[in-house]
Amino acid sequence: MQKIDTDWFGYVRGALLAVVALGASSLHAAEEDPWEGVNRAVFRFNDTVDTYSLKPLAKGYQKVTPDVIETGIGNVFSNLGDVVVLANDLLQGKIRNAGIDTSRILFNTTFGVLGFFDVATRMGLPKNDEDLGQTLGVWGLGNGPYVVLPLLGPSTLRDAGGRVGDSFLGPYRYINDVPVRNTTFGVDVVDTRASLLSAEKMITGDKYIFIRNAYLQNREFRTMDGQVEDDF
Repeated sequence: MQKIDTDWFGYVRGALLAVVALGASSLHAAEEDPWEGVNRAVFRFNDTVDTYSLKPLAKGYQKVTPDVIETGIGNVFSNLGDVVVLANDLLQGKIRNAGIDTSRILFNTTFGVLGFFDVATRMGLPKNDEDLGQTLGVWGLGNGPYVVLPLLGPSTLRDAGGRVGDSFLGPYRYINDVPVRNTTFGVDVVDTRASLLSAEKMITGDKYIFIRNAYLQNREFRTMDGQVEDDF
């Protein structure tokens, strides 16, 4: 009889712990995503646009573009993005990384033919990953609520502001020829979407929640330079 009572107590205790954990998880999600209703509506809009326009374009682009060309195009846009990375290295006081990224820009732009070939990585200069959203986080500014931006996707209030600041270091504000600017931007978007096609296979369960959690965890990891405390 004592054995049965002990087992029963264990089951109840386990169930109570599960309820408490679920409640804590729901509370945490509510704090991070207080605008979930609106966010889900914007997410559905973005997903519809992606399903019927951007995703088919990305698949077609990937199908007709040789791998070496696709990789090269991605490298060009990555090289342009290194300017943003360099600026945020300096804003965060990461002098060594700033030196690496300066060298990356110089070598890839020259020897790499405007960045088409990533010669810097082969030279032992790894690509860093910084943006203004991360910089603001390093300076102590909190994420703020999670928000899904129309056409732009997952973000937070802090990261949304960071996007605006980073845009001044991107090329598009300084291309006066509208057709060239729009074509370049369009290729950038399609190329980026094509690079994410394989990652879709990892999505399970509620797509909105999966993407939200993946985004927030990734941003925390990047802001903390991988030094994230394990909650368990």
